[in-house]
Amino acid sequence: MFQGTTIVAVKKGSKVALGGDGQVTFGNSTVLKHGARKVRRLYENKIIAGYAGSVADALTLCEKLEMKLENYQGNLTRAAVELAKEWRTDRVLRRLEAMLLAASSKELLLISGTGEVIEPDDEIAAVGSGAPYALAAAKALSRNSELEPREIVYQALKIASEICIYTNDRIIIEEL
Repeated sequence: MFQGTTIVAVKKGSKVALGGDGQVTFGNSTVLKHGARKVRRLYENKIIAGYAGSVADALTLCEKLEMKLENYQGNLTRAAVELAKEWRTDRVLRRLEAMLLAASSKELLLISGTGEVIEPDDEIAAVGSGAPYALAAAKALSRNSELEPREIVYQALKIASEICIYTNDRIIIEEL
């Protein structure tokens, strides 16, 4: 698991929210930045993505995903599968240490460098060092409240920031 951030996404119907904290850490004990933006809009603002792991690696992967989205006219599943294939087989890319969450109004995907493209059964996903905490909180909130995806993401990240030393409460959320 990658240290230094927490990204969580929740989809309900055609509404989807994806958020992340702002902390960037160096090693096990130093916080370098508190307000980093680890979520972004892609492909004509129709896709939202967030990343955990090495920042340079994750930004490279976001750029690659954007190129794949352009090649496949915004088809997120196809772009994600092609990115995962390239990521796993390319000699340079396979050394990148990051994970991505990407979502459209139709789908939510977790994309990894080992070739996985996973659509979670319950339309809730998280990556990063605080992922287990945020994921548990998001699942509980989704099952036991009428909150919208944006509020679930916010509350899940707040809870993770109270538990995980690699997650802070400077939360940025994008939604579709």
